[in-house]
Amino acid sequence: MQVSFQTELLEAGCDEAGRGCLAGPVFAAAVILPAGFAHPLLNDSKQMPERDRELLRPIIEREAVAWSVVSVAEERIDAVNILNASIEAMNAAVAGLAVKPGFLAIDGNRFRSLHGIGFRCIVKGDSLYANIAAASVLAKTHRDEYMGRIAEEFPYYNWKNNKGYPTRAHTEAIRIYGLSPYHRRTFGPCGNQLSLF
Repeated sequence: MQVSFQTELLEAGCDEAGRGCLAGPVFAAAVILPAGFAHPLLNDSKQMPERDRELLRPIIEREAVAWSVVSVAEERIDAVNILNASIEAMNAAVAGLAVKPGFLAIDGNRFRSLHGIGFRCIVKGDSLYANIAAASVLAKTHRDEYMGRIAEEFPYYNWKNNKGYPTRAHTEAIRIYGLSPYHRRTFGPCGNQLSLF
């Protein structure tokens, strides 16, 4: 796995987590890795066991030249749609970097840069470039941590295990208990349910 897509400019890898969820924010991360960074466990976070992601998170946060993680809330997702919310989140993560990159490597096929920084969209970039994979790990672990916290408030949705994704148990809990304040009102089974509050 190469560290970055190109080497002429200082590059940040960007990725998001939580696009397909029924509840919770979408999280995005931007990571600038030092040249030569490598770790045998690093891969697309969706392909990694949770214990490996948790092991890598502090390593990435310690060794990165710069990193940033942000979230965009459910209300904003419902207002602008998940694609636009994901793009907003990635741009906000880039803006939060302590070191300004000269180029962005984006996981996926759609992006708009709000900072005048050149970029390249790379489908499955999180399995090709370490900086995108690192962003994938940070976005996923920070989001999972958040979902674990709000799961204590609403335990019957089982967010500790499903992280807000539309599992059978999650959609059944929505049918029985209605929607929490954290559910996205415009997503699938949430669209025709009553709120708890």
